[in-house]
Amino acid sequence: MFPSWISRFGAACGVVLGLSIGVPGLIEAFTGETALTSLIIGLGAAFGAPALTAFYLHQGESAGRFGAVAYAVNLIGLCLFSGVAFALNLVIFFLDAPVVAGLLAGPTRFALLTGVAVFAVGTVLFGISMVRARVFPRPAAWTYMLSLVALTVLAQLPDTPLTSGVHVIACGVLVWMSASVWSAGAAGTAGAVRPGVRGAGELRAGRP
Repeated sequence: MFPSWISRFGAACGVVLGLSIGVPGLIEAFTGETALTSLIIGLGAAFGAPALTAFYLHQGESAGRFGAVAYAVNLIGLCLFSGVAFALNLVIFFLDAPVVAGLLAGPTRFALLTGVAVFAVGTVLFGISMVRARVFPRPAAWTYMLSLVALTVLAQLPDTPLTSGVHVIACGVLVWMSASVWSAGAAGTAGAVRPGVRGAGELRAGRP
């Protein structure tokens, strides 16, 4: 049994991850991509792995073996995509167009596309596991799957109002799911009985 603080830590990371996606996306709807918004998105991806782990722990018992496999694939894909997000927003963004064209003509492009593909597949599998487990609300599970897959596709395209909208939707569902995990962890902690401490009802009943 994992300590409840792991789930709460992951839930907090999920909120940070969501905000690091949604706030810059909302700003870019008016300003376009900037160095500051790219910085936030690139660094925010680091909070993805703890958040995903918290989501899995929240539904692990109900998700079964398929859920475990889906989590593993999604985790690997998420780690790869975090590197892609870091590279796109904190490296490639600051390079001149000819340099970027030369860079993407080599094996770097293949590595970026591979990371995106694995993440998309893992996200679909994990989304299906959430729908099947029925622990998270179904609208949240479907929105998680569709919005994050859309982000992987749109990350390779120029910024548009559609891109900003998907960023905001992804932010909302990540915060929603993180709040569900946090609430469940808080309820579990409140309901736990500490060793050596008897409840008031037991004292009144005269139980040893």
